[in-house]
Amino acid sequence: MKRADFAYHLPPELIAQEPRERGKSRMMVVRQGAIEHDSFANFPRRLASGDVLVLNDTRVIPARLFGRRAGMTRAVEVLLTRQREDTTWEAWAKPAKRLKAGDEIVFSDALRAHVIERHEGTVVLQFDGDLAEIDRIGVMPLPPYIARETPRESDRESYQTVYADRRGAIAAPTAGLHFTRAMLDELAKSHEIVRITLHVGIGTFEPVKVDDVAQHVMHAERYEISDDAAAKLNAAKSIVAVGTTTVRTLESAIRAGNGRFQPGSAETSIFITPGFEFRAVDKILTNFHLPESTLLMLVSAFAGMETIRRAYAEAIDRRYLFFSYGDCMFLEERIR
Repeated sequence: MKRADFAYHLPPELIAQEPRERGKSRMMVVRQGAIEHDSFANFPRRLASGDVLVLNDTRVIPARLFGRRAGMTRAVEVLLTRQREDTTWEAWAKPAKRLKAGDEIVFSDALRAHVIERHEGTVVLQFDGDLAEIDRIGVMPLPPYIARETPRESDRESYQTVYADRRGAIAAPTAGLHFTRAMLDELAKSHEIVRITLHVGIGTFEPVKVDDVAQHVMHAERYEISDDAAAKLNAAKSIVAVGTTTVRTLESAIRAGNGRFQPGSAETSIFITPGFEFRAVDKILTNFHLPESTLLMLVSAFAGMETIRRAYAEAIDRRYLFFSYGDCMFLEERIR
């Protein structure tokens, strides 16, 4: 299977630059290869009796930081990607090649970090000072396809689900951006809603660079499932995953538990491509994904490559908005 099998042309004007009004985006519905067009406002009516809605409650941190290394006049840009310990983070850095182990980066009077490892394009930082300063001076790590001349304070909430709770992600689980608190409150009256956590890192959005998809290696991301969540998932008749990060968590967890969801935390580097056997997830709410991305491969595995090709072509023809701040798609069943 080749990376080019997942290529498509997207007119640039269909890349959403502004957040959609929550609850009112357009929603494509795909079932048995048929395509319908609806509004996300009608999503609750699309759920069947017994459907359990599963949300990823990770919270995005303002993970982009700017500082200076002693002896350098050029600013150092850091994107925190994965927390190792309380004060230790893996990070992308620019210019990484000019940093070395032992260097100190000053971000503010209250926060600095030492480089304890350096790899190609990445570093490991040991922070010293008030870590709450990250929230104050950090910038939300919007994807590069959302153009911003200067950071916006409003993106701190716009690029966050209304149920975001557990800090640690560097990207939002964007299918969840469509929900309002009122919709979730209403859904909770008729459906079980379960929260799990996967802290979105570079594994979710790092581009596939190899031609042979099988050669791509996913970076590990940490997930957690509570006792209560595991019990509800094991009792579920039908699981509706909100977003691809939720899918990856559930499919990883059910394999780790030999067919049962077990509480606890673990890491996953699962890579879902066509031919994958889904064991946990029955339906997926998702956004429209980048060409040749691991996320597009995942939804193609779930609904079928040809179905997703047709769906994306129709979405482009009908001027749906794509990617993080765009419209959504509800995959009502997986291929058998």
